[in-house]
Amino acid sequence: MATEAWEARVAALWERLDELGRDEFVQAMIDLAAECGPDDPLALFEVGGAHDSTGYTEAAVGYYGRAIAAGLSGVRRRRVSIQMASSLRETGHPERALEMIKEERARGSDAYDDALAMCEALTLAKLGRDREGLSVALIALAPHLPRYQRSTVNYARGLVGDAPIG
Repeated sequence: MATEAWEARVAALWERLDELGRDEFVQAMIDLAAECGPDDPLALFEVGGAHDSTGYTEAAVGYYGRAIAAGLSGVRRRRVSIQMASSLRETGHPERALEMIKEERARGSDAYDDALAMCEALTLAKLGRDREGLSVALIALAPHLPRYQRSTVNYARGLVGDAPIG
């Protein structure tokens, strides 16, 4: 089972990602995960992320799915949805990725909403639905603008034929 000390070691390993070779990094994460047991959701999430971040995207999907099935919760549940959807998009399954994004969006709102929107926008673009993707991205960007929020949302909605607000 993952502990605070274990999570600190995982964080330290992530800081070394760029200095280690990709296979060395993945193996180090697998070794750390083995300390938690084969069905620990946090360990599975981290091993999935290690695979994903080093170009082993298809393998990452399997670990992410196992982490979800093992009961991954909290912020990591949100992150695994974003990461898995991104991996699905890049491995030729953008429809499945979009479905996962929509399911995650229905789970609620948090600090990862903009990351979810980014993933959705890229997935829509991968599906050839660029105007929808741009609309999603602009709507996510609007709250961060110093002005023009309402206009940005209206223009973004107009890209996909939605009526402007008010």
